[in-house]
Amino acid sequence: MPDFATLLPLIAFLLVVGAFAGVLAGLLGVGGGIVLVPAFYYVFQILGYESGSIMQVCVATSLATIVVTSWRSVRAHHAKGAVELAILKGWGLGIVIGALVGSLVATQLRSQTLTAIFAVLALIVAVYMTFSKPNWRLAEVMPTGWKRFIYSPAVGFASVLMGIGGGSFGVPLMTLHGVPIHRAVATAAGFGMLIAVPAVILFLVLPAGDGLPPFTVGLVNGPAFLIVIAMTMLTAPLGVKLAHSMNPAPLKRAFAFFLFLVALNMLRKAIF
Repeated sequence: MPDFATLLPLIAFLLVVGAFAGVLAGLLGVGGGIVLVPAFYYVFQILGYESGSIMQVCVATSLATIVVTSWRSVRAHHAKGAVELAILKGWGLGIVIGALVGSLVATQLRSQTLTAIFAVLALIVAVYMTFSKPNWRLAEVMPTGWKRFIYSPAVGFASVLMGIGGGSFGVPLMTLHGVPIHRAVATAAGFGMLIAVPAVILFLVLPAGDGLPPFTVGLVNGPAFLIVIAMTMLTAPLGVKLAHSMNPAPLKRAFAFFLFLVALNMLRKAIF
């Protein structure tokens, strides 16, 4: 167990990251997990935990925080009448199925493999955030029939492998199909609940390996979860407020550049 002098700056780091992740969840709809997973990975490595399941702990702990963050975010958005309940009802079952399958797959992968998957998907998200235009459209209505049957589990599956909520994939999917950006961000918070809740239940009960950080239940690390939640509960409503009062496009591009660098670094660590 590292000494207090080592833990104190890392706790402070997680407090700042948690605050940032909460704002992102409400403001950009990208899900705080896209920040939390690399942050947890960094902290656990600094603390010397090199278990073969350490990336799974990062993913599972991130999703545990998203249960709370998404709940806070979707309630705040719903109070403003911005959540598309029809989309949540139509896509819910498929997203849940994808999340459950993703959880089972994640536990079978090597930590390095899961890290590489996160990095590649994060690079895709960063590129889309950088170059996408508000007027891009694939259709004017959300997919139905066989397209929804394919897309909805894919959103849940990919999101769990990254340890993120539904924003990073759900917001682009909805805006490309004619859903206004503020309503897409609000509805993606609901996607986050549908993804995180079933995934976390599985991660709590599935067996974990040795060498994990202390106070890890299943694959969810309790201290990291509590530290981050203490901040995201305060800052997620602030992100929602900002989302309804400003143009987030410049901040989104700056964050995309940051994410691009983080993803490249994680890919380097996974390969070399």
